[in-house]
Amino acid sequence: MERELNNKIAIVTGATGGIGFEVAKRLGEDGYTVILNGIEDAAGAERVKELNSAGITAEYYGFDVTKEEEVTSNITAIGEKYGRIDVLVNNAGGLGGRSRFEEMTTEFYRNVMALNLDSVFFASRAAIPFLKNGEHPSIINYTSNAGWNAGGPGAGIYGTSKAGVHAITRALAKDLAEYGIRVNAVSPGTIDTPFHAQIKSTKPEVFASWKNNILLGRLGEPQEVASVVSFLAGKDASFITAETIQIGGGQALGI
Repeated sequence: MERELNNKIAIVTGATGGIGFEVAKRLGEDGYTVILNGIEDAAGAERVKELNSAGITAEYYGFDVTKEEEVTSNITAIGEKYGRIDVLVNNAGGLGGRSRFEEMTTEFYRNVMALNLDSVFFASRAAIPFLKNGEHPSIINYTSNAGWNAGGPGAGIYGTSKAGVHAITRALAKDLAEYGIRVNAVSPGTIDTPFHAQIKSTKPEVFASWKNNILLGRLGEPQEVASVVSFLAGKDASFITAETIQIGGGQALGI
C-alpha cells in the first residue's frame, strides 16, 4: 500500500505490544509519524526498528503514564519538537490485578485508577496545546464493557476506572469542541493478544469458551481495533465526537 507521507504526528501510549503496537503500525501506514510510548525500553527499540523497516517513521519515548511529571515533560517535548500533535491515543491501561472491596488496599485502588484514568487526564492535558495546531486533531481513549457492567469478581475498581474514562471522554469532547478537537473512545471486547497467553496455554478450554459469549462467535484481532482507531483519527470521522464505539462482536449484548 502506498502511503501519503506528511508531517502528521500521532502518539500512542502503551504501544510496545498487543493492541497498542497494531494501532501504532496502522497509523504509520496511514502516513503519520508515530510516537510509541512504553516502560520497556528494549521492547520499544525493537518495535521502532520493526516499524522503520516497514517504511514507517517512528520514535519511542519511555515514560510511565501514571507519573504526572513524566507524562507532562515527555508529551511537551514531543509537541515542541514537531510543533503539533494530531492524534493522541490513550491506549495504556490494564486490569492491574483483582481485589474485592473489603480487602482492597488504598494503594491498589490508587494504582488501578492511575493506570486507567489519571493517565488519560495527564496525557490529554499535556497534549491539548499542541493538538490545537493539528490537522483534524483528536484524542482517542479506551474504555471497556466493565465501565457499564462494573466488571467481574475482583475487577470492580477496574470497572469504576473505565466508567471514568467514558465520562472524561465526553467531558473532554465538550471542553475541546471550540478548538475543533474531537474526543472519542473505543471499547474493545475480548481481543486475542499476548495479554491472554497464560490462560490460553494453561486452560485452553476456558479460553476457547470465551467466544460463546460473543454474537459473532470468535475473539477479536488487534488489527480490528486498529482499523477503528484509524477511522476515528481521520477526516472521514470529522463529525464524530463524544462517542464510544464497541469493538466486541456483539459481546456487550451477551448471549
